[in-house]
Amino acid sequence: MTDLFTLTITPTTHDLGGFKVRRTLPSRPRTMVGPFIFVDQFGPAQLAPGTGMDVRPHPHINLATVTYLFGGAIDHRDSLGTRARIEPGAVNLMTAGRGIVHSERSPADQRDGGAIMSGMQTWLALPDGREDIDPAFEHVAADALPSVEGGGATARVIMGSLWGRSAPTTCYADTIYADINLDPGASVPIDAAADERAVLVALGDASLDGEPLDLYTLYLLKPGVPMTLRSEAGARVMLLGGEAFATPRHVWWNFVSSSRDRINQAKHDWKEGRFPTVPGDEGEFIPLPEVPITVSYP
Repeated sequence: MTDLFTLTITPTTHDLGGFKVRRTLPSRPRTMVGPFIFVDQFGPAQLAPGTGMDVRPHPHINLATVTYLFGGAIDHRDSLGTRARIEPGAVNLMTAGRGIVHSERSPADQRDGGAIMSGMQTWLALPDGREDIDPAFEHVAADALPSVEGGGATARVIMGSLWGRSAPTTCYADTIYADINLDPGASVPIDAAADERAVLVALGDASLDGEPLDLYTLYLLKPGVPMTLRSEAGARVMLLGGEAFATPRHVWWNFVSSSRDRINQAKHDWKEGRFPTVPGDEGEFIPLPEVPITVSYP
């Protein structure tokens, strides 16, 4: 371990039928970075002509999902009656709170040539005392998210405040989240303001203060240390983090909570059909798994 990083997390990779998903949080050595409790990078990939992604209706509690695309498009529907298309550079923030159900599918007009799958799916734990707030959905267009440019680097602020610019996206806890694009030879400062910070190289090559970073790997940065992110050949890097949570969070399948009893109640409610349905997408759903892929009990 260098003087820059407190932990390095290599992703677990899953093939979801034509595209790969690389998961770095939650992991055995670490379950959260700031409010982020789940970090997936999917793609880049192009599916077979005539096909697309079809994630059937499924539930969430006590978290907010953040969808951010590098390529392609996804149609979102949820039990609030929301219908929204997300495209590259925009952000979808879905607050589950006490409970929400949603589906994610490739749009029909993207399927003929084979849908493109490339982007980030992250979950944010909701803070103590606000885990069971009302569910909500928020779409922030790409042109509403501030960008900071200079020296061959462009950084889009997805959530929180960075480099003197603030995103309009709702934050329930102090959060930083940015998409950093570096031209060959470009660099950008990574300030030390947040309690917890991490970087993930999504595409290309990059280094921090001269220390090379592996592709798809999550690097937790030492607190209070300013650093410089640089790329020799060009890169796309995600910066994420925020305030440290004092109370641990449990994860079981799509459910996140500070209480295992609350998760068990959600499991029972989904199995018994007590969650609301998704208007226009009621015909199918993902059943409660016997053994889910994602489980984290601190």
